[in-house]
Amino acid sequence: MKKTPRQTTPSQNPGTRQIFDLAWPMTFKAVFLHGTIVIDGWLVSSLGEISLAAMGLAAALGGIVLGVIFAFSHAMQIRTAQASGTGDPVYMKSVLASGLTISFAIGAAGVCAIFAFGEALILLFAPSADVASQAWNYVTVFSLVIIFESVGQCLSSYFNGCGRTRVPLYGYCLSVPINIGASVVLIHGLYGLPALGVIGAALGSAIAVAVQVIFFVVRAWQIDRHLRQVAGWRQGKFMPTLKRHAFFSLPIAATFVSATLSLHVCTLIYARMSLTDFAALTLIAPWNMVAGQIAMQWTQAAGIIVAQLLGRRASESVLDRFLSGAWRGAFIAAGVVSAVFVAMCLSVDLLYTDLTTETHNTLFWFLPILVLSTIPRSTNAICGNTLRASGDTIYVMHVFVWSQWLFRVPATAIAVLVLGLPAFWVLSIMLMEELLKFWPFHRRLWQGNWKRADVTD
Repeated sequence: MKKTPRQTTPSQNPGTRQIFDLAWPMTFKAVFLHGTIVIDGWLVSSLGEISLAAMGLAAALGGIVLGVIFAFSHAMQIRTAQASGTGDPVYMKSVLASGLTISFAIGAAGVCAIFAFGEALILLFAPSADVASQAWNYVTVFSLVIIFESVGQCLSSYFNGCGRTRVPLYGYCLSVPINIGASVVLIHGLYGLPALGVIGAALGSAIAVAVQVIFFVVRAWQIDRHLRQVAGWRQGKFMPTLKRHAFFSLPIAATFVSATLSLHVCTLIYARMSLTDFAALTLIAPWNMVAGQIAMQWTQAAGIIVAQLLGRRASESVLDRFLSGAWRGAFIAAGVVSAVFVAMCLSVDLLYTDLTTETHNTLFWFLPILVLSTIPRSTNAICGNTLRASGDTIYVMHVFVWSQWLFRVPATAIAVLVLGLPAFWVLSIMLMEELLKFWPFHRRLWQGNWKRADVTD
């Protein structure tokens, strides 16, 4: 069948302003999301290195399931953007129903797996029995967060893919104060309540996420309840539609699942380091995620617009102009990320007053690695999100998976378990991995096949 020629109207020629309009709410939302972990770490740090290590170990386990949910939600975001570009209500209804079904099933299965195998894994990797006990108590309560997030992350990605990036931001603006207030009260036992320690941090997060999910469900009903009246499914029936959505999502999800698994496997390996080195790496990980969101969300917003443009069959010249502007913006975002890292590392004595001098010094010496990694990380993300938006998801998956499992995880294991290197050199593996991915990503993008992709197929 002959394909319809690509057409582009003036309203379909977005630039950096449109990226910014999408990116800033996504950035603040992501900062709130990952900043919650930073806040929990800051609050728990007053309890000492043992409690901090327990939270880090528990977060590594619970984060594996959340990582799978986030992985499929990222695929949901791209698929929604493609559907939104076509303007087909049947396509939109199919994406929303399929995404929610898959995400909730993953959350439920993940919680079951945690209760079946989690305690044994924690006992295996915990540096002491006290750390293991606190970590298990934390993760049992954190399971509630997993269930709520299976719905919340899917709806958040749906809103983002539609271009309504402010809705998820408003949800996080609502939940973050609740999380902070509830965590402070429950960790330290204020107002006559029992002092729950690290359990209080998990329970505060669960309360906040529950409120956030209620907000998302209400907004989805208010905006898109008309989809309930749309007849039919994208593939004729729901089950074939669900399978098609899963087929599209799997390479994207596998990429993010691999990233999450490799990250948390490395975290479990970090647990074999000295207590101060492990505490320092536990603290820097959420900071790295939070600051990195400034550049990452810019590149994700660019990917959403690329998917929408491909759904509208925009011309190659329009796609080239758009991506050139997006690329320049990514360099600016990388500079902002570097400035955040500098400010954080110079302020460790003020931020974490209850930790040892050795831990403070380790955090400060992370600065060169954090700054140097911003440029390759940002440009790799531009390539990855553009290629995913075009449907070139399997290639992106291969670049990520092989760099993680053939390089990062083995290198981390050798550095920690064999050579016993200090935390600075262990963290430098992150920079080496970004440099390893640079050529495969940029070569694929420069070939230009992504500009001719048919995302309506």
